[in-house]
Amino acid sequence: MNEKVQMKKQINEYTPLLVIAGPIFIEMLLNITVNNIDTLMLNYYDKMAVGAVGNANQIMFMLNIMFNVIATATGVVVAQYLGAGQKDKMNMIYSLAVLFNAVLGVILSVGIALGNPLFLNLLKVSPEMRPLASTYIIIVGGGSFLMAIYNVMIQILRCNGFPKVGMYISLAINVINIGGNYLFLFGPLKYLNLGVAGVAISTVVARTIAVIAAFAFFYRAKIGAVALKYIWPFPIELLGKMVKIGLPSAGENLSYTLYQMVLLSFVNGMGNDAVVARVDCNTLISFSMVFSNSAAMATQIITGHLVGAGKEEEAYKRVFKTLATSMPITLALATINWLISPYTLQLYDVSEEIIALGRMIMFADIFVEIGRCLNMTFVSSLKAAGAYLFPLIIGLVTMWGIGCSCGYLFGVVAGIGVAGVYLGTAMDECIRGLIVMYYWGKRKWYGKAVVDRTK
Repeated sequence: MNEKVQMKKQINEYTPLLVIAGPIFIEMLLNITVNNIDTLMLNYYDKMAVGAVGNANQIMFMLNIMFNVIATATGVVVAQYLGAGQKDKMNMIYSLAVLFNAVLGVILSVGIALGNPLFLNLLKVSPEMRPLASTYIIIVGGGSFLMAIYNVMIQILRCNGFPKVGMYISLAINVINIGGNYLFLFGPLKYLNLGVAGVAISTVVARTIAVIAAFAFFYRAKIGAVALKYIWPFPIELLGKMVKIGLPSAGENLSYTLYQMVLLSFVNGMGNDAVVARVDCNTLISFSMVFSNSAAMATQIITGHLVGAGKEEEAYKRVFKTLATSMPITLALATINWLISPYTLQLYDVSEEIIALGRMIMFADIFVEIGRCLNMTFVSSLKAAGAYLFPLIIGLVTMWGIGCSCGYLFGVVAGIGVAGVYLGTAMDECIRGLIVMYYWGKRKWYGKAVVDRTK
């Protein structure tokens, strides 16, 4: 491997945050932009399709949570082992993560495609939206194993110092996705009248190309190899370690997804205008959280390398430095998002009633983003340091004890509506964020590294 590639793979306390966060930020921004375009295109095609795909994606998020059991653990283990300099075990880690997630992905993809009526019932999806949501789940859910594989591969590439690869792949597949949507909704293939099914097919094709591209770079850069021979005899101890890391992280995220599904059921009971307002606003809200999310992900990678190298104090300081950068930017983005929402919501060709609901949601989201920035920064770093149980415990307590109950109280009982549901989420995020910041500040995560540096 040449010197240039080798230098890119070195991550330590001197690695500038933006070297990793910048490409991740652009990658996420591209994905959000395309989600915006997807929603915008569907709005002009069929209003019911917007709500249907929004409901279906809520179920898709639950699948991604399951896939992230190993993907999250892969990021922690790869970063710590590279930081500790134990590169002789990397092919075994790569192979175990990719192959295990591929098998899990196929099993869950089949399950979600066959069991979609049950999930639609749980979400109380309206009869008008149900057929469209079911079609989307069968196609995209059936091919969701592709995301299981891609999630692991992108973690491996980022931890090895190649965050730009995800950015380039994202740019390419997003162009493909937009082109496919246009073909099926408004272009030469419009006569097929596939609608939502066409959008779903575009998504699956784009994800297939993403997986192929990630593997192509992995081998071209000579990062390692993925093959059955590297996990024979089967490394049951390593798998147990990865599951031990991944399950609490996935449990926290799964709880969050189920919690959001309960909140969505509150919103579904408020009428179709509330559902459409929530979907459109969530797409706009993505812009508010993108910088803090990318900064937290970059800090997680750097923290993992530092903890693996035994540099806990450097990791401690680095996380607070990230917060000092991400919080004001996140707050500014959320405020601007609220101020311009009367104009951006008009892009979705919605009624004045939906715009009025949306403005209230965007104001409440300012407070959601303050807490979310705290959470993403410190929870990601705690996981990278090996302290994966505390975020799960505190998340279960605040999500269900504060977020869900306050969302119902404000949104349904007090009659504030969909914005009241977001205020409940704001209370959950802010209180939880302060608690995890306190935990990090007290250095209670010291000594929880996954890697054994004595070997």
